[in-house]
This record gives sequence, C-alpha cells and structure tokens, in this order.
Amino acid sequence: MISMSYDLANLPIQNLLKPISAAGAALARLDERIARSEVGIGFLERSHFADACASLWIDGELVHLEDLVLHEASHDIRTPTHELTIARDVLRTRRRIAAQPPGWALSPEGLRSLRGQAWPAPSSGDHGIVESGNAAAQVDATETGEGEDSDDTSALDTELAAIDAVLARSEAVLKGAVATSGASRGRDPLVYDLDWDEDARLEEWRAVLRQVDPLPPVLQAIVALDAWNTLEVLQHAPWLSRHLAASILRQAGVTTGAHLAAINLGLKTIPVDRRRHRNREVRLLAIADGLTAAAEIGLKEHDRLALARKMMERKLSGRRTSSKLPELVDLVMATPLVHAGTVTKTLGVTPQAARRIVTELGLREMTGRGRFRAWGVT
Repeated sequence: MISMSYDLANLPIQNLLKPISAAGAALARLDERIARSEVGIGFLERSHFADACASLWIDGELVHLEDLVLHEASHDIRTPTHELTIARDVLRTRRRIAAQPPGWALSPEGLRSLRGQAWPAPSSGDHGIVESGNAAAQVDATETGEGEDSDDTSALDTELAAIDAVLARSEAVLKGAVATSGASRGRDPLVYDLDWDEDARLEEWRAVLRQVDPLPPVLQAIVALDAWNTLEVLQHAPWLSRHLAASILRQAGVTTGAHLAAINLGLKTIPVDRRRHRNREVRLLAIADGLTAAAEIGLKEHDRLALARKMMERKLSGRRTSSKLPELVDLVMATPLVHAGTVTKTLGVTPQAARRIVTELGLREMTGRGRFRAWGVT
C-alpha cells in the first residue's frame, strides 16, 4: 500500500503564474531557434549527453561528459564505473523517448517499457493465478473422481478429495500473489524493498496527472515532477521523473519535434535546499526556475555552437575541392567529441591524416590524454 498521497487541494497557483509563464516562453523560444538552426541536430545530440551527466549530478554522482561519450562509443580506456553505466542508461532512455511520438512515454505501454518490467504485473505463467487456478480445478476434478465410477469412491475419499482441492486452490492463490510481488521478478531483497509497491505508487502518480490535465502544460510538468519525487514511485530510477516531465512539455507542444527539454541541466543550477525543501511551494518554484534556467543554458549553448561553426567555416576558404575539412566540420558539429577512429572511419583517411586535419581545423583536445584522445569545439 502507498504510504502517502499527493494533495492537489492547495496548489499555490497565484504565486506560480509568473514563473511558469517565464519558463514556457523561454522553452518555446529555444525550441523555435533549434528548429530553424543549421546546428540544431548537433545541439540536440549534445543536450542528450549533457543532460545525462547533469541527471547523475542531481542524484549525487559525478560523470564526466568526455567519459560518457567514449563509453557510448565503446572506446573506454578503463573499466566503466557503476555511475557511468547508469549515465549511459539515462542517455539511452532520453534518446528513446525523443525518437518516439510525443505521447508515448506517458502511455501505459511507454511506462511499462521504460520501467523495464510488466505493468501491471501479469497474472499468467508457470506460477500465475490463472494457470494455478486451472491446476486447482484439475486437482479438484482428479481428486474428486470426476469421470470415474461413483461406486468406487467412498464417502471418506470424497471428503478428503474436497479438502485436498481446497488446499490446492489456496496454494495456487499464494503462488499467484508471490508472482506479482517484487520477489518473483528476481529482485534481490538486499537491494530492493520487497514491500515497496511500485505499481500502486505509479497508479497514484498517474491519477495526479489526470487531475492536473486542465492546468497549463508547464504547471502540469512541474507538479508531475514534484509528485513523483514525493511519492517516490521507483526505488532506483529517480531520474526517470525528469524525462517524463520533459515528455509532458513535448506532448503539450511547448517543445516540438525531437526536442526534449534538458530539465536536468536547469535543475543543476538550483540549490539542493530549494529543490528538496519541505515546503511544496518552494519546491515548485525551484522547478519552475530550473525550467527557465534550462532554456537559457540551451540558448547560450546554441549560440556558442553557431559561432564556432562560422569560425571553422572561415578556415575552409581557399581549400581544394577534395579537402576533407568540410566533412570534418559537419562531423564535429554533429557530436560533442570526435576521436581519431571516428574521423578515420567517417572521412576515409589514415590515422595520420585524421590527426593532421584535426590540427588544421584547430579543434581542442578534450581528454588531456596522450592516447585515446578526443577533440571538440572550443
């Protein structure tokens, strides 16, 4: 059972009107700029990586963007840490949501897929209620001697068979209950609280979504994020709530296309004592400020990339038509980091030529290593 519920009776809407208006305007402005920009694709790819690293930072872990890029490309120079593995999951989940239709992540099918387990839990299987119930009926029919000569069955045997049938049905119900619990999903009781009913908590959260549906989209996302954190829906994936809040904005049209708001980047700038304050109004205002900050950071990053591209394009003047520099510019703008292997494979040049044209373009080495180096725009 859920230990708490989320009360929507006294939302401080009056105090939230100005912050949510500012956040909505900033997000819409960023979305419009991305849609019309020649560096929009590269910006979105960078936002995926940056948001994943910021998500780990919010949860108290540190993952460097350079390490995440190399890990995603399977070019690790050391054994990946547990935090880096989580960051990769956050990154892939964000990409998956962005690649799906706007309403997919909030649908029952989307939530089931994102959780990585059935929701609601299936009631059939080797130990499910359906099959066990049928087994009980079969035991009942077998033990009571259906289809046999009634003259061969004494009254005592009939009573014993009835008792066995009741015991079999009881055992089937118990097995079905175990099948729907966390233990039957292969969860280690040392890692998971088996009394933590994620299905019930998730249903409570979806009920909150239905109640806030008439509210403005930005306010819906803010309340949904705060409700998820308050209800503590999932034990080991608090980062999913930020993706779902971004999905609410995308579904409502505040952000369009493949643009998924980088909420983690904005929340990273908000002090933790505001984000986790006991007073709900303080938390809601903090989330609203985080959305505005995310949009402002995105605008600055977009302008930085646009300026970097113009600076690199100036170096292309006077080059031969067979030069690989234009292709390298496109490659560098499409991803946060490039390494020698990527340049060699994409441009079809030797490793020595790859390092040479990287130097000609003036890219900055981002890892500080002598081997397994990677470059990016300054």
